[in-house]
Amino acid sequence: MTPKSVSYRPLTGPAEIGLFCRLSYVLDHELTDDFAGGHRRPEWAWVATDGDRLLARLAWWTTPGGAVPLQLDFFDIDDTLPHADRDEIGLRLFETAAAAVFPPGARLPEYNRFVPPDWHEDSAAREVVESRTRVLERAGARLLVERLRLQWTPSSPLPKSTGRLAFRPVVDREDLLALMVSVMEATLDAHSQADLASGLRPREAAQRHYDGEFAGFSSPHAWWRIAELPDGGGPVGFVVPARNSYHPIIAYLGVLPAHRGNGYIDDILAEGTRILAAEGVDRIRASTDLGNVPMAKSFARAGYVNFERSLTMVWD
Repeated sequence: MTPKSVSYRPLTGPAEIGLFCRLSYVLDHELTDDFAGGHRRPEWAWVATDGDRLLARLAWWTTPGGAVPLQLDFFDIDDTLPHADRDEIGLRLFETAAAAVFPPGARLPEYNRFVPPDWHEDSAAREVVESRTRVLERAGARLLVERLRLQWTPSSPLPKSTGRLAFRPVVDREDLLALMVSVMEATLDAHSQADLASGLRPREAAQRHYDGEFAGFSSPHAWWRIAELPDGGGPVGFVVPARNSYHPIIAYLGVLPAHRGNGYIDDILAEGTRILAAEGVDRIRASTDLGNVPMAKSFARAGYVNFERSLTMVWD
């Protein structure tokens, strides 16, 4: 096999999922349902082959029935290939697929990959990660953030209420948006920082987050909570427990700047966890930036385990 003999093409349809899965990744088990549910389209899933051998693959994802890809979440290369072939084939696959899927000059959606929690220390895992990121860097991407992926299960004690805060449901879109704008101040979240650095005003960034994620949840908005000081002391923060297309999640958690440093984050996270646990879920997923140490410590105190990490790369 030489790179010149390789064929680059999209899948013909879901019947080729078996071919696509000759390389492996932790999301393989979701592919059948994703194609059936409109998260993926065959023309957004590409392979590089030499005869019947799969050398590389990639696929973009969207919200159910979405018209455009929102995230690149599959990008795999046969790790038995020589380094030079691996890089050349991976880059050629990405550039060929991106040129077919996106119009000229379009900003490409971010790439997100789940990686083992110890990938920095595990040389084999690090080689797999770096072989992908190296190719995408050659294609113009850069690392935006590394995140902790967290999970709570009923085997952990349910976080208890301290009684320091009162919780009420979110009244409407504006009720939550006003608080989302406030927590943008001195935020440690890399995506929010990038939104603000791009020139978006805090309200515009909050609106994009709300409309791009929260508005699409099928779970009840009645689960969402605003935390307040007792006796009319005003809002302290909020939590958005939800269910996305795959898991029950803590979608967003924020503490207003004036109330940071008082440990209220633990009370707010506990409330969100209790709301989802009351639904009888077998797990709750969450994530936070590696650099957001206060948030990570709060999740650990609440019994959430770091079972994985994720890397996000973006094209400027």
